[in-house]
Amino acid sequence: MVLLLMLIVLAKHLFILHSVVHFNWNLAIKDAACSCVLLCLSSWGIILLIRAYPTTAAITVYGLFMALVVSGVTAGAEFETLKWLVGIDSEPYKLWLKETLIVRFLFIWIFNSWVATISALRKNITTLDSRFQQQTDASILLKEAELFKLRQQLQPHFLYNSLNSINALINISPDGAQEMIGKLSDFLRSSVKRESEDTLPVAEELEYIQSYLAIESVRFGDRLQVHFEKEYTDDAVIPPFLLQPILENAIKFGLYGRTGTVTITIHIAMDGPLLTFTVTNPYDANAQPPRGTGFGLEGVKRRLYLLYARTDLLDTKSDSETFTTTLKIPQHHVQSNTDRR
Repeated sequence: MVLLLMLIVLAKHLFILHSVVHFNWNLAIKDAACSCVLLCLSSWGIILLIRAYPTTAAITVYGLFMALVVSGVTAGAEFETLKWLVGIDSEPYKLWLKETLIVRFLFIWIFNSWVATISALRKNITTLDSRFQQQTDASILLKEAELFKLRQQLQPHFLYNSLNSINALINISPDGAQEMIGKLSDFLRSSVKRESEDTLPVAEELEYIQSYLAIESVRFGDRLQVHFEKEYTDDAVIPPFLLQPILENAIKFGLYGRTGTVTITIHIAMDGPLLTFTVTNPYDANAQPPRGTGFGLEGVKRRLYLLYARTDLLDTKSDSETFTTTLKIPQHHVQSNTDRR
């Protein structure tokens, strides 16, 4: 852009000197070429000075000041250079050159001030972009760290309960304790494989949940019955480790303090662009289940917010007999298909 402006200035300079002031082509070309070369060098010098400026504080003021200083030096250099170029053969030209020195300085200063302002603004924008990118990267890293922390909090809580159950079974039912250790080993191995996944097919997640329920069935025997109602498409997906804490919560409120068989119902269905899990378990408002770690549903809410920036994807409600938890998972592929239609 600066080069194009220089060419325009050169052409206008030649036109004014030859056609308006009526100098010969030799003087016009020397004057125009010298003026444009020095103007180009002064503009480039200002750009370099602004680039070398160590901060963006008051950079525009600094740029305008440097434009004033450099323009004065450039005007003086132009005056002396043109006197040397034309020699002693053209006194009228030298007189005209002296009379137009202020006009030349003003033109150079205006042009260099424009260059300085543009360069300062560009440096400001580049610095702001860099800071914004750094903040964005830091936010992403912080989000990933918090998600990892939330996922890591899940297994120690479950593992603590399982080891307590194994400890209780060792004396009562050694075979049951051995069975539970084997299932727990398979379950934890499966958990490790899923750590790197952002989303999984629902069918794969349900296989994982079945492994979890197999361990819980050793703890509770036939008292725990889980009934699945499936109405979803094969391409439905869910982030790993979201459904397990909801089931833990349902088991905690549904089984503790109760005798006999307890049925937990999990209904899975597509609701437009959302995959909805509705978990229903028996509930007694007067019963006091054992105190847990406080992770549970709050951890699920936080993960959903970090993943989808929404606070409406987990809902709970209860009445005198049942507790219902509704989990909604946005299906981006469904949204894309809808947008294409």
